[in-house]
Amino acid sequence: MTSKERYLAVLRGERPDFLPRLPILMQFAAEHIGSNYGAFASDYRVLAEANLACAAEFGIDQLNTMSDPYRETAAFGGPIEFQRDGVPICLKPPLEHDRDLAHLIRPDPLRAERMLDRIEAIRTYRRLSGERYSIMGWVEGPAAEAADLRGVSNFFMDLLDDPDYCTALMARCVETAIEFASPQVEAGADTIGIGDAVASQVSASVYESIILPREKVLVDALHEMGVYVRLHICGNIKHLLPGIATLGIDVIDVDHMVSLREARRILGPRIVLAGNVNPVAGVMQADPDSIRESARRCFAEAGSPFMVNAGCEIPSRTPIENLKALCEPITP
Repeated sequence: MTSKERYLAVLRGERPDFLPRLPILMQFAAEHIGSNYGAFASDYRVLAEANLACAAEFGIDQLNTMSDPYRETAAFGGPIEFQRDGVPICLKPPLEHDRDLAHLIRPDPLRAERMLDRIEAIRTYRRLSGERYSIMGWVEGPAAEAADLRGVSNFFMDLLDDPDYCTALMARCVETAIEFASPQVEAGADTIGIGDAVASQVSASVYESIILPREKVLVDALHEMGVYVRLHICGNIKHLLPGIATLGIDVIDVDHMVSLREARRILGPRIVLAGNVNPVAGVMQADPDSIRESARRCFAEAGSPFMVNAGCEIPSRTPIENLKALCEPITP
């Protein structure tokens, strides 16, 4: 099987030759080709070269476009500062002091520099790899993008003081995410990832009443485009799982503090679980034998359908042999 065939087999309920490997690489990938995180986040050519090189060397089955949470934010007018060895910084959230949505820029994915950069990464993947790999585009989830636009503290206060405003703001974010996803799909993405990490910090009731309905609109729109949907909410999301079970997503990243058995019990037999080896203690600081054992244990706990992944991003200082151990084929 090719990597893409392996990935699609699991999503279709078929038996793959071995489990797909989906580790999240960003700074690690950049440094692996002698570059740096700042270049990786700001130049699609570096991002594509790094992920293609790592896919070939480590046996990774999906090429992803993750880099940082500020692609859409920059298009909304947020000034972004790139750091050589760290995540980019948004210097001033566009709605930090002026929350009037009428003043918010409407991004154009084909003109906004950072949005277009991600689209170009997908075009590059497709041109260089053809149909060998699954390709995952990426958009920010409604809560994550709203927090980027307002500032995290402001957004959390809004959730308490003015939920109607939050609903309107997240609706704008979802509109932009849908408009951003469409050219990514046209460029060759078969999957769109949704990053909504800030949602892990709210209660189940707030999530289900305010955030989840906006996520559902986004998930449904992506499915209408004919792609699979992967949800990434890092952190402890056990309290959110009953709501997430209603979204209709195809793949979910499960962080290391969430029981895979519990996730399977709540999410049911259809959703692909990807995870959840501790990326620091279980990958970067571990030895290859224990990493292989951890990956097999995760599969045993989750059951099928399953894809191999760490709980979150692979740290940049992870030894090469450790990542190879995580990606060693596991026959289901």
